[in-house]
Parts: sequence; C-alpha cells; structure tokens
Amino acid sequence: MGAEPTPMTTDERLDRLTERVDAIAQSVELLTTLHRDLEKATAAKFAETAAETAARFSETLGFINRLAHVAEAHEQRLDDLEHP
Repeated sequence: MGAEPTPMTTDERLDRLTERVDAIAQSVELLTTLHRDLEKATAAKFAETAAETAARFSETLGFINRLAHVAEAHEQRLDDLEHP
C-alpha cells in the first residue's frame, strides 16, 4: 500500500488558510466592484426610463385632452341639430 501523507504542520496550515482568505478577499472585491457598476448602470437606465415614461404620459394626456375637445364639439353639434 501507499505511504500515508505526512500531516501538515501548523505553519503549513496557516499558510494554506491565509491563501484561502486572500482568494476570498479578492473574490469579494471583484463582486463588490461588479455590484457597484451594476448599480450605476441600473440607476442610469431607470432615470432614462422614467424620463421616457413621463414624456409618454404627457403626450398621452395631450391626446386625451384633444379627444375630449373633439367629443365636446360633436356633442354640441348633436345638441344644435336636435334643438335648433
């Protein structure tokens, strides 16, 4: 049978743990940077979408108001025809 691996010394264990902690820290830094970038992009897109939505609502309100004036004019014409 094969020889059993020699147990790690305390210093070797500490070095291995230190490497793992460093790797995790780098991963967290990368994720933090990616998250901040995504937040900025999302905020910019949200602001753009909000502005577009406000413009469309304003345009729709204009259409509704014009349609209301047309309906009032037609109603007035019908009243004039019914009661000359």
